[in-house]
Amino acid sequence: MRFTLGIIAIAGLSACSPAIPDSGAGVGFEDYSEYQRKKAEREAALAGSALPPADAVSSEPLSATDRADNSGNPNDPETIAAEARAALDAAGSTSGDGPLQASPSNPPPAILNSAGISEENDFDVVGAERSIEEDAARIASNRAQYQVIQPEAIGSRPGSTGPNIVAYALQSEHPMGTQVYRRAGLNKASKFERNCAQYPSPDQAQLDFLKRGGPERDRLGLDPDGDGYACGWDPRPFRRAVSG
Repeated sequence: MRFTLGIIAIAGLSACSPAIPDSGAGVGFEDYSEYQRKKAEREAALAGSALPPADAVSSEPLSATDRADNSGNPNDPETIAAEARAALDAAGSTSGDGPLQASPSNPPPAILNSAGISEENDFDVVGAERSIEEDAARIASNRAQYQVIQPEAIGSRPGSTGPNIVAYALQSEHPMGTQVYRRAGLNKASKFERNCAQYPSPDQAQLDFLKRGGPERDRLGLDPDGDGYACGWDPRPFRRAVSG
């Protein structure tokens, strides 16, 4: 009795439960393929372009060598040459000028070299462009445009601006290392090295040497050998510039 009542209860619960939909139909759609079609149409509409009708699209793959008229072999050399000639003829008829027919009697125009320099030094090129008389007239015209700028005198330096190492180099005539001025003192070598290291160049050292009373006086020891040239300064480049 209890077993019979259990079977009846289970049967009643099965009758009350909702039916499970078919997996092929999908949730809320007639079938999955219909859902995909409608989804594609909606996306195409949002993108601003409509899909072509299904019967207008062919399922056959395209071939890169197919011809519209199915005549001839598209990979044949004669076919390719014919198509190239037809394209050139069409381009010539459109622009009004046919393809360039170069030959020994019809050479191409002269082209400048890679540097962009004219062929003025090539007699054949210049002779083809103009006659000797025209070339002479052009040369005369260019010469007439020349402007000769006359040099002007250099002005004198106003007033006294202090010692001038160029003038000093030209006034002195004795070579380097020749003692002309008397020097006395101790530790002249160490003093010379220490003080000369303070100047960025021998020219600066010589200028300061002259400002401090050199070459007669040398309190900093810049000229220990007494030749009048401080910190190894060399007057010869200035002398050569004038004599050369």
